[in-house]
Formats: sequence, structure tokens, C-alpha cells
Amino acid sequence: MTLTATAPPRRTRPPAPVPRDKPLGRLAFMAAVMSNPISAWTTAHFTKPIVSGVTVIGFGAVVSDPAGVRHILVDHAANYRKDRLQLRLLSPGLGNGLLTAQGEQWKTQRRAMAPLFTPRRVADFAGAMAEAADRVVRRWGRLREGRTADIALDMARVTLDILERTIFTDGLARDPDAFATAMTAYFNAYGRIDPLDLLQAPDWIPRLSRLRGRAPLKFFDEAVNEIIAKRRATMAQGGQTPPRDLLTFLLEAADPETGKGLSEAEIKANIITFVGAGHETTANALTWSLFLISGAPDVRARLEAEVDALLPDGHCDAGAVDKLVAVRAVIDEALRLYPPAAIISREAIAEDEILGVKIPAGAIVYVAPYVLHRHRLLWDNPDYFEPWRFLPGAREKIDRFAYLPFGAGPRVCIGAAFALQEAVIVLATILRHYRLDLAPGHVVEPRQRITLRPSGGMKMVIRGR
Repeated sequence: MTLTATAPPRRTRPPAPVPRDKPLGRLAFMAAVMSNPISAWTTAHFTKPIVSGVTVIGFGAVVSDPAGVRHILVDHAANYRKDRLQLRLLSPGLGNGLLTAQGEQWKTQRRAMAPLFTPRRVADFAGAMAEAADRVVRRWGRLREGRTADIALDMARVTLDILERTIFTDGLARDPDAFATAMTAYFNAYGRIDPLDLLQAPDWIPRLSRLRGRAPLKFFDEAVNEIIAKRRATMAQGGQTPPRDLLTFLLEAADPETGKGLSEAEIKANIITFVGAGHETTANALTWSLFLISGAPDVRARLEAEVDALLPDGHCDAGAVDKLVAVRAVIDEALRLYPPAAIISREAIAEDEILGVKIPAGAIVYVAPYVLHRHRLLWDNPDYFEPWRFLPGAREKIDRFAYLPFGAGPRVCIGAAFALQEAVIVLATILRHYRLDLAPGHVVEPRQRITLRPSGGMKMVIRGR
């Protein structure tokens, strides 16, 4: 059995909010955005190249035409900066790290860290990623047959294990489960838009919805201080070579143009960014992939045939990664249906025009991967799980600016290649050894809390093949 570009078999539409026929009123819109922002989209957003008008937070435009997306993220990127609402959600935990910094501060950090994610360096991490994947299947092997587990938590564990093996090899200074729990608490607290945010209240007014975020922020601060202190002590000892991992590179990083290193605050912010965004993106991609596979027997059969042929001993090495085209296609499709960043927002610095629509200075423009990836003008059967659209021969027909799981332009995710390699290795290793099915009665609901994650986890039944 092969995955082809022919008509797919009939299958269930993966869970997602049904687009609304018309825009919500002011109060209803605020309630929807506070609860789950992806539930506020209307049919017009999925059928028109641009939707603009006055919203609760002022004039805005949602752009879903590839040319318009390129205009914002590439051709005129200098005119579009991160907006206040986005920074208010991200900055408390991520500080001024690579994800949130702007202007020269961002350019300095990006130049300093680019050498850490070259294709060769990423490929060198494959062995450690495979070891972490082997560890999770061995751990599942000690469970009783047919055990139900929260796969979202297990995928968070394995991606944190990979971070410890590749980026922070002295460890995370805390139990990985504690890190995963703290990260979930942070996203739930700071990822929920507060009414005061929508009303553009001053930042000094406390947001009661974020009080629960204080504990994880304290946890991150203490853990990162320990991580840095331990490594600095190692680097200060004569005759002992520190691990050549991301942490060492952050401490030694210097802008190739200016020779300037990163400040202590920037180092701390980027450690949290890589732990948070680095593990969250891949953990969610793996969780959604396993869920989608469980509802598509034909896809599962093709994947099992591929991993059985390419991983005869059950171990995924670097040489197999590029050959696992069906596994990669499933991950790409999972990222299409459930992109890690469901929305990208930018504030126009100067007046502009996009697709014939005047954009005033100060207006917010939105490129929403969740909408873009399900847009009726860009995709066939956009609401259905059809991984063959990403197989070689078909994926080349997809416009670069119609598919943005890792963004685009100057601010494209620096760790995209790392995350995709990691996801392929872990998913292939799991599929070689196990079949996972959704636990009876478990309801799956995608919820946007900064990232797009399954509300209530992902309970699945694990069975050996």
C-alpha cells in the first residue's frame, strides 16, 4: 500500500472549531478569544484573501494570500514589528530572547546563534535524538499491554530528554516532568488573553488571569540560574573542557560583525526560549501526529511498511532520516492542521497597502497559519488529514507562503531543522515498535494557549506491534 496523490479514502474530519457564519459581537468576540482564539474565525477568513476592518483592538487585517504574506514577512518586513499584545503574552517568560527581541538586539542575537544550527551541527545531534527515542520505547515496554497514557506528557518528556542530550548536557537542573508541568502552567496562564489586553489597558494594571503564572516564572528563573552557574563553574576550571552544546555556545557567543557577546539577561531569556519553544513545538507535533495516525488505518499501514523496511533493528540513525518520506509527510500534515503558532501578528510602523487595502500606521496585520493552512483558495480538502500532499512530487506544488509552520522571512524559526529531524526520529522509532489508538471516551479539542495544544492532554492506548 502506498500513499499517493489520488483521492483519499473517506475518513473523519479531525477536530477543529467550525468557522462562524458571521463575526461575533464585541462581548461575544472577547469571550471567544479569552476561551479559545481559534473559535472566533469566520467563514470569510477561510475563503477570502484578506479580511479587514475595525475590531475590539482597532483596525486590523487578516492576510491569507501568499503574495500578501510575503509582503508582510519578507519584502516589507522592516515595516512590520511585533505588536504590544504579542509581546505582553510572551515577554514575562521569554524576556528579550530571540523570539521576542526586536531591532538591533534581535539581529545581534540571531547572528550570534546562527552557527549553532547549521545543517552539519543539526545532523550531528541525530544520534542523541535516537537514543532518547529508544529510551521512550524501552520505558513503554515495561508497561502492561494496552496501557492508557497521556501521550502529550510523554512527548514532552522525550523532547526534554533530547534537549538534555543535545543542548543542555549538564541537565536542566530540575526533573523533566517538573519542567513540563511548569511549562504547561505558564502557557495556560500567559497564553490566555485577558480582557484588559483586548481593551488595551496599560501594562501596569495587573491581569488577574496571570496570577497563576508567577510560580512557573519563579521555577524557570531559579532553574536557569542553576544551569548557568554550573556551566560557568565548569568553564572556570582549568584543564576541563566544557561540553560543546548550546549552553556553552550561548555563553561564548559573539556577534561576528561587532564581537559583542550576549548579556546575562539575553542568555537567560534564550535558555528559557529554547527549553520552552524548543520542546513545545516538537512535542505538540508528535502528539498531533500520533493522534491523526490513529484515525487513518491506511496511513498507519503505509508508515509501518516504511519504518519496517528502513529501521530493521528498530533504531533510527541519521542515514534513515531523509529516507523516511512518509513519516515526514505525516509530521508536515500535522503541522498544517495544528500549527504550533496559530497566529502571527505584526504592527505597521508606517502606512502601507496590502492587496489593495490601505493599512494605517499602527494597525495590526495578522498572518494566521491556522487559517492559512485551511484556506479554501489554497488547499484541496483543507480540513482533512491527507499527508500525501507533502510527498515528493506533490509538496513542490505548495506555495512557500501558503505553509508556515515555522514562520518565514528574517524571523523564520532558527531551530526548524532541529525540530523536524527530532520529530522524524522519534515518530519513526515509536511506529516501529507500537500502535497507539485514542482512548475510548477521550474528547480531543485543539486549544490556543500561545501554542496550539490538545486541551486536557491526549489519552491513548499503547499496544506493541
